Amino acid sequence: MTSRAPATLDATTLRQLIATASAPRLIDVRTPGEFEAAHIPGSYNVPLDILREHRDELRAHLDEQVVLVCRSGQRATAAEQALAAAGLPNLRILDGGISAWQAAGAPVRGGTNRWDLERQVRLVAGSLVLGAVLTSVAVPAAKWAAAAVGAGLTFAALSNTCAMGSLLARLPYNRGPRLDVDGVIAALASPRP
Repeated sequence: MTSRAPATLDATTLRQLIATASAPRLIDVRTPGEFEAAHIPGSYNVPLDILREHRDELRAHLDEQVVLVCRSGQRATAAEQALAAAGLPNLRILDGGISAWQAAGAPVRGGTNRWDLERQVRLVAGSLVLGAVLTSVAVPAAKWAAAAVGAGLTFAALSNTCAMGSLLARLPYNRGPRLDVDGVIAALASPRP
């Protein structure tokens, strides 16, 4: 079975669609903390973990054109797969995510600045490797900690998942406002802004 490539659209096309009467529903699948830092005006925050767990409940509120947004496209692709498996048609992904949106000079609404999860993963992984290499001068077995981080990063790339990113997303710094499925569904069911 071959996997199909999800439909994408660029920031310029999305800006044009948003300005029409039949604007798509924008679903941002990043963490509440990331969403709070910067998001496309009019978008709804439905974190990927909530979306995956409650995709059938959410499907009832997503019957129109839907554009999925994350930081760069990886989580939006996972969300697209989950919603497509639930039978939702008309799904597209913002190519390049919020990063491409901001690079295009498109408007964002935001508040508290936070580092992106990807940047946090690079900081933690790099620090662990550096610490292990420096420690291995005195304790040679510490080199295996660096090897474990390297193996984890390799697995993350091959599986298109990131355990370290998932763990970091659970930290209070990254959580932002607490969301539950009832709040998400109420927001989706309310009149559009």
